[in-house]
Amino acid sequence: MKLFSGMYAHVMKWARHQYATYWLALVSFTESSCFLIPPDVMLAPMTLARPEKAWFYAALTTISSVLGGLLGYLIGLFAFQTVEPWLQSMGYMDSYQLAQQWFEQWGFWAIFLAGFTPIPYKIFTIASGAAGMALIPFVLGSTIGRGMRFFLVAALMRWGGATLESQLHSWIDRIGWATVVLVISGYLIFT
Repeated sequence: MKLFSGMYAHVMKWARHQYATYWLALVSFTESSCFLIPPDVMLAPMTLARPEKAWFYAALTTISSVLGGLLGYLIGLFAFQTVEPWLQSMGYMDSYQLAQQWFEQWGFWAIFLAGFTPIPYKIFTIASGAAGMALIPFVLGSTIGRGMRFFLVAALMRWGGATLESQLHSWIDRIGWATVVLVISGYLIFT
């Protein structure tokens, strides 16, 4: 069943759209404080579509993400009581409490790791503000962590270029269905 190859073709078409850069910046900004979709989902296909703009896209994603992280920091600092029910309803409360513990122990390194890894960065931006983390280490950790992540994604996509794009197109249905099987298996095993 060729479900994922059709979606892949649409994503690559959108990645070449004239307003894709603006959407990338918006997704990067909002993901750092409230949105659920990581910017890598746009960064990777946009870089595949236009590898000559890889470093521009990575820098734009990093800057937008750090600015969005500052919004998350401000939310945690001034409005945590307002977002706490949202954290609970989305199932992020345990992650938030873990983030609080990490800030108490590791500060800068906690935000750096959250910026680089697939851990929900938004939880850490809000938690850092609620915990009163110093702003300069927060910005530095965010910039280094997010920058490393997004420049790595852009570098891999640029390195792969048109060859990787064509190979992905031929393998995307297998990869998509394997991902579905892994997610369902993980859900069944861990619930």
